Amino acid sequence: MAGQDRPVTLAAVTGAHGVTGEVRLKLFGEGVAALKRYRAFNDSTLTLAKLRDDGKGGAIARFEEVPDRTAAEKLRGTALTVPRSAMPELAEGEYYHADLLGLRVVSDAGDELGICIGIENFGAGDVIEIERPMGEDGKRRRFMVPMTPAAVPEWDHERLVVNAAFAEE
Repeated sequence: MAGQDRPVTLAAVTGAHGVTGEVRLKLFGEGVAALKRYRAFNDSTLTLAKLRDDGKGGAIARFEEVPDRTAAEKLRGTALTVPRSAMPELAEGEYYHADLLGLRVVSDAGDELGICIGIENFGAGDVIEIERPMGEDGKRRRFMVPMTPAAVPEWDHERLVVNAAFAEE
């Protein structure tokens, strides 16, 4: 499958925690347990030594390469990535956000709708953001579609098919 070695962001460093080199993490996956599956991040430049839940939806981590607060502060804003090929296989109907980003989007009638540029979740499930090709006015339009079987009846590693009724003009 294309994109198997594309880096997938699982968390980001939001700042230092304490004086001993620990960092605070914002998690993008399924919590601390999902992050604990991996020992090395960012092409093995960061090696996880310790990880714990912060009780606020994030985590506190220590990396072997980060000896003190100064080094920890330098990591602020760093995305923690692993290769897509290192992630667990998915069941039928499941997807990783990284697999959808950048895919062509077509309607079930065969019309080109644009490119998937984002996935959001506002509490009721994932919603994909689609950017249409540039219009005659030189502007790019965007629209959002729920990632449900009714709105997106099929997808694969090359494209997303959107029910035309959900493709607003």
